[in-house]
Amino acid sequence: MPPVYDVIVIGSGPAGLTAAIYATRSALRTLVIAGATAGGQLMITTDVENYPGFPTGVQGPELMELWRKQAERFKADFVDDNVSKVDFTKRPLAVWTSDGPHEARSIIIATGANAKYLGLPNEERLKGHGVSACATCDGFFFKSLDVVVVGGGDTAMEEGLYLSKLCKTVTVVHRRDTFRASKIMQERLLKTSNVKVLWDSEVIDVLGDAKVEGVRIRNKKTGKTSDLKVQGLFLAIGHSPATEVFQGQVKLEKGYIALRPHDGLSTATSVDGVFAAGDVHDFRYRQAVTAAGFGSMAALDAERWLGSHA
Repeated sequence: MPPVYDVIVIGSGPAGLTAAIYATRSALRTLVIAGATAGGQLMITTDVENYPGFPTGVQGPELMELWRKQAERFKADFVDDNVSKVDFTKRPLAVWTSDGPHEARSIIIATGANAKYLGLPNEERLKGHGVSACATCDGFFFKSLDVVVVGGGDTAMEEGLYLSKLCKTVTVVHRRDTFRASKIMQERLLKTSNVKVLWDSEVIDVLGDAKVEGVRIRNKKTGKTSDLKVQGLFLAIGHSPATEVFQGQVKLEKGYIALRPHDGLSTATSVDGVFAAGDVHDFRYRQAVTAAGFGSMAALDAERWLGSHA
């Protein structure tokens, strides 16, 4: 019979691997279902300069490799496969991969969220070489340069304002003639001297061989295209939390896993013994360091829950 684990961690980004480290160091038998493509969004991130402990920066894949080795050191088991089904309606809790079910007394969901992109071939090719979906993560690399931000919601306003403090110019490209962002955020952006807006427009291509050198823009009303010389393209058109497999099993809000109301911070979901960590519930911060923090919280919450349900 396969073992019944104390904890199954679903996901192997910063939240999942931190949860695994904390769980195993608490003597909890832990399985990490890492996914067929392990490591989370840092696997497609080049220079990481804002993670503590790396004064000269670190490559995203290198950081995730070190993280996994640390979890393995404390004897976490790993399955490098995707989850196809879960059943949180009975005990033990069950999670399926291609090799069958895995059972545990508690679950930590740390499957993250994926930034939405435009779907352009050159955009995909130049990810990490001028194409980004996180101004806080990558804005520093574009200091005194010209960049484009795509989007019209609050996130686009926040990204544009953040970049305006670092970059020479920021051009916000929006497909409509009005923003959908909150009034106050719109006003802040429009009052910023080095920010301009291209209304009724869309980015249809990313220019450059080894790095971004410009974008091709089409006016949706006139059909006219023009090339804008920039060194960075920031996408601010939303994220998709990886929660499809959990639909009907835990409460979701706008696709994200909802955390249970609690006196103070908690990572508990709507199902007893099931916890969530990182971008799968956190639609505000979306940083590696905050995801890691949530991972430690989820493991501590799981340990305490298991202790009270022995």
